[in-house]
Amino acid sequence: MRPNGIRGTGITAHKGAHDLSDYARILDQVEALGVETIELPIFDMDIVVAARLRRPQLEALRRACAGRRVGYTAHGPLAINFFDEPFRLGRHFDVMKAAMDVAAEVGAVHYVVHSGMAPVRQLAGIDALYARQRDWLARAGDIAAGLELVVCVETMFGGHDGKVYASTPTRLAAELAAIAHSHVAATLDFSHSYLRHGFHGGDYLAEIRALAPLARHLHVHDSFGRPDDIWTSTTGEKLAFGHGDLHLPVGWGDIPWDAVMAECAFPPGVVFNIELQPRFWYAARECVDATKALAARARISAPAVA
Repeated sequence: MRPNGIRGTGITAHKGAHDLSDYARILDQVEALGVETIELPIFDMDIVVAARLRRPQLEALRRACAGRRVGYTAHGPLAINFFDEPFRLGRHFDVMKAAMDVAAEVGAVHYVVHSGMAPVRQLAGIDALYARQRDWLARAGDIAAGLELVVCVETMFGGHDGKVYASTPTRLAAELAAIAHSHVAATLDFSHSYLRHGFHGGDYLAEIRALAPLARHLHVHDSFGRPDDIWTSTTGEKLAFGHGDLHLPVGWGDIPWDAVMAECAFPPGVVFNIELQPRFWYAARECVDATKALAARARISAPAVA
């Protein structure tokens, strides 16, 4: 824990070889950036197969992670969605449990799961989705407590066409308060929240300020908050127009980082984890340095749960 109360600055270590044979080398390179934590993209590692663990692949990950100075966080499968149809929710939960076991076996402290998304519908239908999500996240929190994990529910933006519903940060804050579980917290993704703001409007700073005290985990990357609403043929063209979920280095977009740090207060032990698009990895050290500067200015709220 740093003197100002944060756990540290981290970055997601993207997979190279599918069999993870080069992952130790990748972690060496990431560790050399001077981060305190590394986020493991469990969703892209072929360890969870039909909600069961593939032990040889898990052992390859364990070997790569062992004996390092850094701590770990983990991102579970992106498709886990507790806004899905009721008959599929058990399957989502089984996959989540398996991925949480992976996270625990490598000593991760936070497990990231996406908040729910669903086709836009009337208010009564949306409220029913939230009720189901609260139930499943509370169950996940019970499992997380036994694994010494904190489930961190990530802010999403729902796409770029207005047809998919995703929670505002303020609604997610209210939902987590209603769950009131010591091992269920938030992942505040600044850019996802900015993209939602860019499509729907509202007060971006007020939204993230409401969620920040519950956000044990932060996803740090930049964008312009612009819907990806025109055809482009390459990532380079999206970059030229400044459209979409670009996962840019901090400072390349126009998220108001100074105001964010002035407005938000985070819980003790918060992790500033960078999610950098692999295309921009040549700027990783620049991004780490910029994120460390943000983390050094972080304000810490009163002690939070877990």
